[in-house]
Amino acid sequence: MTLLSRITGLVRELLIASTFGASAMTDAFNVAFRIPNLFRRLFGEGAFSQAFIPVLAASKAQHGEEVTRRLIDHVATVLAWALLVLSVLGVLGAGGLVWAMASGLQQEPRGYQVAVVMTRWMFPYIAFMSLVALGAGVLNTWKRFAVPAATPVLLNICMIGAAWLGAPWFKTLGLEPIYALAGGVLLGGVLQLAVQWLALRRLNLHPRLGWRWSALRMAWGDTGTKNILRLMGPALLGVSVAHISMLINTQIASHLAPGSVSWITYADRLMEFPTAMLGVALGVVLMPQLAGARASNDAAKYSAMLDWGLRLVVVLSVPCAVALLVFPTPLVAVLYHYGAMTDFDVRQVTHALMGWGVGLIGLVALKVLAPGYYANQDTKTPVKVAVAVLIITQILNYFLVPIFAHAALTLSIGIGAMVNALWLLLGLLKRGSYKPSVGWGAFTLQVLAACALLAVFLMWANGSVDWIALRAQGFKRIWLVALVLIASVAIYFIALWAAGMKLRQLVRR
Repeated sequence: MTLLSRITGLVRELLIASTFGASAMTDAFNVAFRIPNLFRRLFGEGAFSQAFIPVLAASKAQHGEEVTRRLIDHVATVLAWALLVLSVLGVLGAGGLVWAMASGLQQEPRGYQVAVVMTRWMFPYIAFMSLVALGAGVLNTWKRFAVPAATPVLLNICMIGAAWLGAPWFKTLGLEPIYALAGGVLLGGVLQLAVQWLALRRLNLHPRLGWRWSALRMAWGDTGTKNILRLMGPALLGVSVAHISMLINTQIASHLAPGSVSWITYADRLMEFPTAMLGVALGVVLMPQLAGARASNDAAKYSAMLDWGLRLVVVLSVPCAVALLVFPTPLVAVLYHYGAMTDFDVRQVTHALMGWGVGLIGLVALKVLAPGYYANQDTKTPVKVAVAVLIITQILNYFLVPIFAHAALTLSIGIGAMVNALWLLLGLLKRGSYKPSVGWGAFTLQVLAACALLAVFLMWANGSVDWIALRAQGFKRIWLVALVLIASVAIYFIALWAAGMKLRQLVRR
């Protein structure tokens, strides 16, 4: 399901790139879309989920389902009230939010105004998606993983329809065509919430929201709600630190060449394919089970699950990082090089994508390592590490942006992610929470040998074809890239098998 959501996400970005290219208007949309996403990750799937899921899993394991259902009702009531207030404030303060996120958009006054309008349209999306995060936490705790993984497809479908059908229609009405994307985002949020609500209703777990003041006071006084709010404090700070870094980078990019925000965004979407397939999917599955293991005081199971997750991270993310570093131009060209997307834009997106490639392993590993702390209801340690990494990232920006321009912004985050992951790993090892199982040395050598062979093949494939010049032969380019990727998968996994790795045993474990 995660694979399907990322495929439709790439189709969405392909259509947006070919319809709108990389310009002041696409910069305006990307800034406006990042604002609700920022708050969604703060109050929804970020700080809230990190605090909510461990408490929910512990309640289910220790007190049973009836008490846990009441906890869900109380938490949902408090969250709904907070989201209502936040949405109103966000719509009223959209101008200030856009200025804080990307004041450089004022270089193009029309783009700046468009960004403000779209922020107002899309801000209620935060409320829908934060409630979706609550529903996903409940479903994942009950080991119903499919629906939460599939619902992002609905957002992508709505945005595909907006770019394909909505933009031409808006143009005939005399409106800015890119406004259609904002409408698609809002509709996608409504549909995702509706589908999750139905899934929860089938399990009799749908929250019963209290809209009276007395219901809010009762929900606020619940012990579980207070525990979640207590844990959310440091978690909120930790997620905020990550997004402060993104906010600073967006601000810097808005002052660079027009299109810089869009180049980074297109690279980001491509990078999210492996991070979601590997890191997000693993994190979603591991988080409630790690929390359950901790609630049951099963240290061996907790350590074994972390070990399994980290091995999958290594065996799957390292070859992906190799591909982003040595085969980026064909990937960008086959996905984005159509319509309004120019040869120059492809090269700029490629440079940004290579920066992400440097830190891909760290970005994926964080999705496994951070839940190791959250499952212990320790949200403070990741925060301290994140603050240090934020400082490191901005120091790197100071030195690298004058040299690499927009590509420095992804490179600095990539390096920061590697430092962050290593720091968290060492912390788990030091406290004895994670004890690596035997065989890591041979396992690492097997992966590195297979990746070396893969890198040689991809460098040959990258240099043997002028991928940008094949723009007029789109289908030929697609088939060539598909053949290269199929061959890459075969080369890598055959090399692992020849080196003695028992892949079936690893996956089944």
